[in-house]
Amino acid sequence: MSEFENKIHDDVRGIFKSAWTETKGQVVPKSEDLGLSNVGRSISATILYADIDGSTQIVDRYDAKFAAEVYKAFLLCATRVIRLNGGDVRSFDGDRVMGVFIGDSKNSDAAKTGLQINYLVKKAINPALKDQYTSTKFSLRHTVGIDTSEMLVVRSGIRNNNDLVWVGSAANNAARMNSLSSDFATRLTPAVYKKLNEKSKFGGNPRRNMWTSADWNGRTIYRSSWTWRP
Repeated sequence: MSEFENKIHDDVRGIFKSAWTETKGQVVPKSEDLGLSNVGRSISATILYADIDGSTQIVDRYDAKFAAEVYKAFLLCATRVIRLNGGDVRSFDGDRVMGVFIGDSKNSDAAKTGLQINYLVKKAINPALKDQYTSTKFSLRHTVGIDTSEMLVVRSGIRNNNDLVWVGSAANNAARMNSLSSDFATRLTPAVYKKLNEKSKFGGNPRRNMWTSADWNGRTIYRSSWTWRP
């Protein structure tokens, strides 16, 4: 084997053989807080993924600069609302952003964020887009998925090329819900729903539940098409 392949084999074996050092966390860690060895930070977190619906079609059907403007506008709005509600922006993946919420109100904060992103898509992004491109029929649609669980945060990659990886059901479920219909822009799991405060659960006049239950591959989730002005 080459020197490169020998090094790969040694490093992979080292990952599986090395003992773990795990600590409990009360704050969202940064990359420099964790080493590249088997070191992890356990944290109770609510994960929000916000994603543009049909981004592949946008790139295929429209000019690249137009698509880039749509991406930039959406990610700007999503990241600002995540931060407005106390969340940490921890991952960008093309047209998608991940927000991490911790603390006693993490579920309500994340749900509020989802509804406020929906507001900005409808009231800020699409009107501005139509004003600039008067002949276009395009209208931005998006999805937000939210779940909560214990997460193990690890640092993965190589020196000078690494990032935090969030291992746990919340990140997986939140990301998977992004693939559902954008007719209901915001979705969350029962674990999040049962922890919502009154303001994040009920809206309107008279007050009524902003969330309805739905089936998702044999599981119950909650979805909403409501908006919330930031």
